[in-house]
Amino acid sequence: MAEAGSSARYGDSKDCILESLSLPESSVAASDPDGLSLPCMLCEHSYKITDKDSLLKHMVIEHKLVIADVKLIANFKRYAIYWKKRFTEQAITDFCSVIKTNSEASEDQQENFFLLCDVLPEDRVLREQLQQERLKIILEQQQHERSDTRFQRLCMFCSEEFKGNRSILFNHMNKEHSFNVGLPDNLVYCNELLDTLERKMDNLQCLYCEKKFRDKNTLKDHMRKKQHRKINAQNHEYDQFYIINYLELGKNWEEVQSEDDAEIRDTNEQDWSDWEEHPVSAVCLFCDKQADTTEKLLCHMKDSHNFDLQKMKTDLGLKFYQQVKLVNYIRRQIYQCRCHGCQEKFPSKTELITHMEGARHLGVLPERSLWDQPQYYFPTYENDSLLCTLSDSEEDVTAQDQGEEIPVIGEDLSSLEALKQASILNQLIHDRGLRS
Repeated sequence: MAEAGSSARYGDSKDCILESLSLPESSVAASDPDGLSLPCMLCEHSYKITDKDSLLKHMVIEHKLVIADVKLIANFKRYAIYWKKRFTEQAITDFCSVIKTNSEASEDQQENFFLLCDVLPEDRVLREQLQQERLKIILEQQQHERSDTRFQRLCMFCSEEFKGNRSILFNHMNKEHSFNVGLPDNLVYCNELLDTLERKMDNLQCLYCEKKFRDKNTLKDHMRKKQHRKINAQNHEYDQFYIINYLELGKNWEEVQSEDDAEIRDTNEQDWSDWEEHPVSAVCLFCDKQADTTEKLLCHMKDSHNFDLQKMKTDLGLKFYQQVKLVNYIRRQIYQCRCHGCQEKFPSKTELITHMEGARHLGVLPERSLWDQPQYYFPTYENDSLLCTLSDSEEDVTAQDQGEEIPVIGEDLSSLEALKQASILNQLIHDRGLRS
């Protein structure tokens, strides 16, 4: 500009600018045009953005500046730039607590360290603002991924290709390969998460126990047999991919979850006691007798009807699902006034019970082929509380582990009533914690 003005004063006819001009920038921006470095808060030194530890070490050694809870700062670069500016405006002692070392030594041997932490209201506000800004960015990224239909990727277990929304692939891995990383809507940076998982698999590393194996077949057998088709929740490398870890300043999913559990226990303690004080009555298979405990009902059926369900369970090794089918079968036969022992049908329930008592068919266990069928997964009565109280020992395992059939609604049972009954049974099993 000066040269241009000088040329004009000396009568040069060509008053032109041959290069681009720019206004003065701050020293930080000028020294870091690509935004890839971290500035020291108290001098002109800077470090690579990936070398934050070296910067912190420099500030402690050279400037005696210590920053508390660095890992909780959402955007350390912006944090450093902010305080670099503030330290040029006021003395560092206006913001930082002074910590003296060697307090028992002479004054010239003592050192003063400066602690910058969120006890200072200005620092606390800054950290919260940076946290909110990061959360906003994360939620925008998540929304973009949720609505993106251009997703395209291969399954890392079977190499089948999926296109469209990201949830298609995650649901496929959950359903077909029993690999569940949580609901897709709770995830963010899904491509990076999948890259991380694939990299571990390519390195022959188990995703759960993180042990390494000699080849892919051995790795797959290990993950299948050990039920290691899941990620290691204690590996904080995965925290960045879950929205819950961004919600509150300085809290990860474990702390948030523990707080939620404690709150639920505190608020619902009275509700649980109400449940204990008002137990649900279970009804006898053969008469209208009700009991408030399973033990009382089983004793009644054994003493009054010579039907010993507990003995049948022990002698035949009946698991929970088999007990469910047997109870539902007998309920349906009694409802239809048919003897479950000999299959003879009667005009009324009274005549049926009279026949069963006289023929001693009450305690007879029908042939297994009659009652051990998928259709008897569905309760005969929607409010059959006996299904909720069927006993299961510690040695019992889920039907899936034993290779037993899993309740499925076939096309011939696709009526609304069958769906309704299946939903009730699934809820009962879920409440007992027996769903696989």
